Amino acid sequence: MDHGKYTVRPDSKIECVVSSPAFYRRTIKEKAMLKEAEPLVSIITLNYNQTQVTCEFLESTRHLHYNNYEIIVCDMASDLDPTPFITGKYPKTKLLLSKQNLGFAGGNNWGIQHASGDYIFIVNNDTEVTPDLINHLLKPFNEDNSIGVTCPKIKFFSQPNIIQYAGFNAMNRFTGRTSTVGEMQEDRGQYNVSGYTHGAHGCAMMVRRQVIETVGKFPEKFFLYYEEWDWSARIQKAGFRIWYAAEAEIYHKESMSVGKKNPLKVYYHTRNRILYMRRNTDLFHMIIFVLFFVFFAVPKSMLKYLIKGQFKQLKYFMRGVAWNLYSSSSSPV
Repeated sequence: MDHGKYTVRPDSKIECVVSSPAFYRRTIKEKAMLKEAEPLVSIITLNYNQTQVTCEFLESTRHLHYNNYEIIVCDMASDLDPTPFITGKYPKTKLLLSKQNLGFAGGNNWGIQHASGDYIFIVNNDTEVTPDLINHLLKPFNEDNSIGVTCPKIKFFSQPNIIQYAGFNAMNRFTGRTSTVGEMQEDRGQYNVSGYTHGAHGCAMMVRRQVIETVGKFPEKFFLYYEEWDWSARIQKAGFRIWYAAEAEIYHKESMSVGKKNPLKVYYHTRNRILYMRRNTDLFHMIIFVLFFVFFAVPKSMLKYLIKGQFKQLKYFMRGVAWNLYSSSSSPV
């Protein structure tokens, strides 16, 4: 039966076969408009022996108002295979299983390799998202082409009115330390104004794909801690800016992956603080940093650990220092 633009075959299960080129052109245009309105966001999170925590994170994503996203869970060789708890249980979610723990930098880089999104949202598994989080993090990119990364206001899950992050102050090039805007303050609206900030927080950052194509991925030399600061430095050197999006909020179950007093945390904080300075300062600032570290930071830390009887932490602190004496600062990624 002929109806002009359409051919209908009553004896077929296919009721309508479209033969108009204009239809295809219109469909392609509509898909392009949809992609521009809601670009694909790849949400990447790592799991390491915390399947229950990761599942709680995934449960929170069910309430996202944003529709065009994929979730990539990268398991870092957990003792218990998380497959039965994740695969097929959550929409738009893909589980990747690594045979070894690649660390924060390597694990997220692995996830980025498998991501299809126009934007990459790197987020800790020990967080819970708010419904409008993705929408608020994407908005600044449409308003300012210089923005390469956006970060939300991060608050503590156990104390939801206490701020963990509302931006970073500049890294002190003499001490290798920075401070977090609003940290441990009650949220009374004093940090509700969005703006440029000096560093992205590894807990939650939305990254434009163009940034990754320009500057590369996380430096895997760091493995854990300070990698987001090294990445932030490279991103800003490339001409992109980092934006604190005050209206975007996320809740963090801080230090569930590595305890606050864990010797591993002491080791990587110490090791990577020095490594960051080696990679991101000039000779003058490096000399001042070495003098400060040797004559102030080392004696202070040693005394602190000795007084508290934290001999294992002291051992790992010294290991972190020693690592920089024989290891290169270059990173293949």
